[in-house]
Amino acid sequence: MATTIGIVTRVRGSVVDVKFTDNMPAINTVLHTGRERQTVIEVFQQLDTHHVRGVALTATQGLARGMEVHNTAGPLMVPVGGATCSRVFDVFGHTIDRLPEPADMEWRSIHQEPPPLSRRSTKSEIFETGIKAIDVLVPLERGGKAGLFGGAGVGKTVLLTEMIHNIARQKEGVSIFCGIGERCREGEELYREMKEAGVLPKMVMMFGQMNEPPGNRFRVGHAALTMAEYFRDDEHKDVLLLIDNIYRFIQAGMEVSGLLGQMPSRLGYQPTLSTELAKLEERIASTDTGAITSIQAVYVPADDLTDPSAVHTFSHLSASIVLSRKRASEGLYPAIDPLRSVSKMATQGIVGERHYRIAQAVRQTLAQYDELRDIIAMLGLEQLSLEDRNTVNRARRLERFLTQPFLTTEAFSDAKGKIISLEESLDGCERILKDEFKDYDESALYMIGAIDEAINK
Repeated sequence: MATTIGIVTRVRGSVVDVKFTDNMPAINTVLHTGRERQTVIEVFQQLDTHHVRGVALTATQGLARGMEVHNTAGPLMVPVGGATCSRVFDVFGHTIDRLPEPADMEWRSIHQEPPPLSRRSTKSEIFETGIKAIDVLVPLERGGKAGLFGGAGVGKTVLLTEMIHNIARQKEGVSIFCGIGERCREGEELYREMKEAGVLPKMVMMFGQMNEPPGNRFRVGHAALTMAEYFRDDEHKDVLLLIDNIYRFIQAGMEVSGLLGQMPSRLGYQPTLSTELAKLEERIASTDTGAITSIQAVYVPADDLTDPSAVHTFSHLSASIVLSRKRASEGLYPAIDPLRSVSKMATQGIVGERHYRIAQAVRQTLAQYDELRDIIAMLGLEQLSLEDRNTVNRARRLERFLTQPFLTTEAFSDAKGKIISLEESLDGCERILKDEFKDYDESALYMIGAIDEAINK
């Protein structure tokens, strides 16, 4: 491929300006510079007829004015295909698991258009996870997008890891894990866990770590999506795409925007926040050949769900699972807040009359208990009417039944992990609502699988 040569005219942090006398590179073209061409730059702006401004995807130490820049005349590419399974990649498509690079792989651009409306699936199907609280109250959509919202340390990554375990064991699809701005410790732990669980052969992992420049973290989501689209469109498989953490993608965009000198918007976020997020989210879709179902962890700054990053993410999702610090402190894991978590699938026409009725009754009971908490705290349980006392007993048993031992946490908790079918979860909730377990101690329902385990306990 003929390369045209440019010259570095300015370096400011991760932003590099390059002068080309002819053959100006297009937007999103990759340029190489540095002593051994080890610095990779992606073109973001054309400043005039001879100058482009790019953001470096690697460190810029050692760069100087006057250095030669090589134009690759193409965008950033990543490998796709079956050979990518069980491997760990970086944003450039290089393996980082210390194993030999796979040979003869097809490479594709990370910049792809979302599927047209004519190809999108119009069916609404439920995606079972084997986790009681999610399947009953916040059912996920096959080919949809679900968000896990929560502050630091409430269990987002554990819940994501559990879903990989459950889905890889039950379904014949492919899982793709995309770590955006992750700690390398978490990535290494996840790789080891997946290997031990035997689910690695059906899984591809891609990381843009926390220490990488913002341009790198900004592009790793698009790179993982290109791999996912191959399995959906070429191999006609169902793909589970797990993104941890979508907030770090927004944060990387914010850094890139600041480096390029754009005027910040509300709370310091980039003015292009909604466009950048939509470019990523719109590619996650269910088509006539397969589906990409995405579960995304969303860090919520200061637990504030009105933060622009959370608000813009909410608008793309078919289900929002909100994790509560209060429930986590009470030991109710998974710490899903049943009253703030919502799913557009939880309608009678999609989940069926029985499921809808039980889910509504569970929500209503928990909501009534929430209202009575202040009275109980001030006056005690004895001051409530008999009906209210029954509601509280039901709600406390439901709260404990919706906890679940995870396969991921077996090593720390000594409790064997459980995958529970939707039918067993609904059956348990229905029997608690009918007061079948009124005389059982509420601790008998804590961290069990199916409801019959409480009787044996």
